[in-house]
Amino acid sequence: MTRDAPPEVLTSRLGYLFKHAHLRLAEESARALAPHGIDGRELAVLAVLDAHDELSQLEAAGKLGIDRTTMVALIDTLEGKELVERRRSPSDRRKNIVQLTAAGRERLRGAELARQEMERRFLAPLSSTDATRLVRSLQALVGAPASTGHAPDSV
Repeated sequence: MTRDAPPEVLTSRLGYLFKHAHLRLAEESARALAPHGIDGRELAVLAVLDAHDELSQLEAAGKLGIDRTTMVALIDTLEGKELVERRRSPSDRRKNIVQLTAAGRERLRGAELARQEMERRFLAPLSSTDATRLVRSLQALVGAPASTGHAPDSV
């Protein structure tokens, strides 16, 4: 699909630029993750679960900034794909711990490589310095700690 150049009157508006950059990134992300059978939200859940030993559904939802109902639906979907499993917490029987299965860890590895490559392509119009600066600036805007990686592909 050929994209028209944005109207000049909008090219300095932050909302317009963020929206359209996000739309392009979302399209590229969906295309990159499709062969792995997951979407960006599911990948984020897998990544958060992988980064923490024992998270409940509620704790994972908090880390992702999503509501409880949405988290339950995401976990149901991932469980249906046999990528995660729920189990009772040994220390608190009221709590469901969600963990990656072996298949989930494998899917996460492949999908992360695809995501990193997609982000490299997405940021290719920028110099390496500008791409790193963009990622760090966005991290500051959302109140996230700066990543330890030196390049955007570690984001």
